[in-house]
Amino acid sequence: MDFSEKLSNLKQQHLYRSRKVVDSAQDTKIIIDGKSLINFCSNDYLSLANHVQVKEAFKQGVDEYGAGSGASHLVSGHSRAHHELEDALAEYTGQERALLFSTGYSANLGIFSALKDELDWVLQDKLNHASLIDGNQLIGLPVQRYLHNDIASLEKKVSKQSGQGMIVTDTVFSMDGDQAKIEDLQKIANFSNAQLMQDDAHGFGVFEPNIPKNSIYMATLGKAAGTMGAFVAGKSDFIEFLIQKSRPYIYTTAIAPAICVATLKSLDLIKQGEQKAKLLANIDFFRNFSQAIGLPISPSNSAIQPLIIGDSEKALKISQKLFDQGFYVSAIRAPTVPKGTERLRITLSANHTQSQIEQLLVQIKNALQ
Repeated sequence: MDFSEKLSNLKQQHLYRSRKVVDSAQDTKIIIDGKSLINFCSNDYLSLANHVQVKEAFKQGVDEYGAGSGASHLVSGHSRAHHELEDALAEYTGQERALLFSTGYSANLGIFSALKDELDWVLQDKLNHASLIDGNQLIGLPVQRYLHNDIASLEKKVSKQSGQGMIVTDTVFSMDGDQAKIEDLQKIANFSNAQLMQDDAHGFGVFEPNIPKNSIYMATLGKAAGTMGAFVAGKSDFIEFLIQKSRPYIYTTAIAPAICVATLKSLDLIKQGEQKAKLLANIDFFRNFSQAIGLPISPSNSAIQPLIIGDSEKALKISQKLFDQGFYVSAIRAPTVPKGTERLRITLSANHTQSQIEQLLVQIKNALQ
């Protein structure tokens, strides 16, 4: 197979993706190619990835358990640290049990793979994460999507279904930053003999978990928690069913136990609330200052603050201009977002200063003129 023409076409359409090599710890200031940048595209919302207490816990975990787990959870890879973290996550979310996965992607695939023979239909929000769509495709059911956050659209589609189903949504939408209407979704699920599943990758640690009874909850640990991995929380029987039937869980090496030790410390810091309070204050400042200078920021109360540009080439040029001025902000293009909604995806962290936020917004305002 010859991929050169396909790669050339991506470049011509301004859809070619490239990696930047980071030469520093993940934080609000990072170094790329020797250049110091204020980082506004990290998912490290609570600034815990480089937190001194989390790093110290990680070192202690390495001293006790070594660098890796060595096996899958069902062989010899399930350490005491894994077990304690699962218990702590279940308690924090108010669920009977929790189960660790290596990534949020594998957790979502794992849920779908386990439910392959249990579902007759699946309905997904139009803007759900790619891993949820891939999970749906994995089990061979049609990918049916209702209009984004549109309860009437969901009700119309639910009325055409029969048998056992599942309604699936992001909790905080990764590219728009807005939030799902969990209570309304649960009401429809109760009425329609369906299970509600939510992917709270971008809300966990920032907002309190909102988990209706008998629903399925997935969240990641590589964003606000600052480490890596993911977990599913829910009823004890459902978690046990995942252990028995979820192929991405069964056939994957467990994450390093030291990561679990570090994440336990992250969870303690999340509960204390100091980092969360700093982040929420930054979100308020960002939105207020944006309005004051006339920037058309999308309606989002989360750490994700998108600015719609509407053109891939223009979004890339603005992103590069900001990079040259010392700000790292990603340009998000199709197919990650629908064509015509290309954007700057600005993400805020607890350790950003108001001065940094103000400087960024002024530079964006200038770049748009």
